[in-house]
Amino acid sequence: KVYEDEHTFAFEDINPQAPTHVLVIPKKHVVGLKEAGYEDIELLGRCQLTAAKIARERGIESGYRTVYNVGPGAGQYVFHLHLHLLGGRALGWPPG
Repeated sequence: KVYEDEHTFAFEDINPQAPTHVLVIPKKHVVGLKEAGYEDIELLGRCQLTAAKIARERGIESGYRTVYNVGPGAGQYVFHLHLHLLGGRALGWPPG
């Protein structure tokens, strides 16, 4: 476990793609970003702010990426909304 509060939980990715690769998930079940509604705006914001807090704690504030994979075509294989926090190395563009 990397972080937990009443709304979110964060842990290391089991197949990291960067030195820091943490998954931030809401405790409320939402299948994915396309299934989220306006009632989930605060929850989505909390996930982003949790990622920013972890980035500060990891010392990667100078450059990191947050990613939501939406649907199988984008690589979503776990159908509970989760944000990927990636950093600790140069991240190329375009991704992939």
